[in-house]
Amino acid sequence: MPDRRVVLAAVALSLSSLALPARHRDDARATRPGAPRVGLVFDVGGRGDKSFNDAAYEGLSRAARDLGVAFELAEPLGAEDREGALRLFAARGFDLVIGVGYIFSRDIGEVAADFPAVNFACVDYAPGTRAAPPNLAGLGFREEEGSFLVGAAAGLLTRTSKVGFVGGMSIPLILKFQLGFEAGVRATCPECSVAVAYAGSTGEAFRDPAKGKAIAASQIASGADVLFHAAGLTGNGVFEAARERGALAVGVDRDQADEAPGVVVTSMIKRVDVAVFEIVRAAVERRFSGGLRSFGLAEGGVDWVHEGPHAAALSSELVARVEALRSDVARGAVRVPATRGD
Repeated sequence: MPDRRVVLAAVALSLSSLALPARHRDDARATRPGAPRVGLVFDVGGRGDKSFNDAAYEGLSRAARDLGVAFELAEPLGAEDREGALRLFAARGFDLVIGVGYIFSRDIGEVAADFPAVNFACVDYAPGTRAAPPNLAGLGFREEEGSFLVGAAAGLLTRTSKVGFVGGMSIPLILKFQLGFEAGVRATCPECSVAVAYAGSTGEAFRDPAKGKAIAASQIASGADVLFHAAGLTGNGVFEAARERGALAVGVDRDQADEAPGVVVTSMIKRVDVAVFEIVRAAVERRFSGGLRSFGLAEGGVDWVHEGPHAAALSSELVARVEALRSDVARGAVRVPATRGD
């Protein structure tokens, strides 16, 4: 029977006929002979989501400019393409292969085990029952900390004492956003209630704006006047409902104010760009190591928009109150729940 690695690598190589990877050279230095090569495979929603995936792209683009790496991108359509893209980059001998998103966790662990000479990294990696191979770095975030801050802001902004949370796929990762947001709301508005709903239980839940709009419209009809989404492209529907019905919205992963001017009052920022850049730099400087890394407020891995024109709707008193809470969380005086048992 043929070796599984050989067979799957051959399958992955056949994907090249579909033009799955796209080459990018963002800096002349990246074209020099022997430039380190990085392959990045996008999550559901792909490049152009103006959120999670775009942040990863920004980190890789910075690595091209500052570190002289060459990189290629892949935007898979489904699970088979996702694993195939990882194997394609690995079979071609890339120095680092990155999977962007929780959904890669199982696939990237198997591929990394099959290619022990290649370094791998997974953004939002979720450890499974098996130990991760030593050539795999899991990049995690304390999303609950950033969500706590925008929750505190929402608690101060609401006029109805009702706010809403719209999640994408119902998974432990998105639960962290929900729990952090709820804790933040309670910190500044103990009497407030938080309506919670998820768009689905598969990856499609992150790219269903119509579902996001329907959920948001229902929450607004029930009195919620500030809505926070952690739902990828599905969040565009949340913004649309908020715009049409006079509610406020909170963006996620990146500053999303430009997506709905006058509606998005702040955003929870998840610095995927920082995590991607740092792991690429570690690989370039030959100090890459496997294992889990966590980025929170103390490491600059999460934040909230509270300065500049996109924070114009936030009063100085509100900002001061939330920033005081930020200091408490960063120094460990306040612990934000990340699971229901916390």
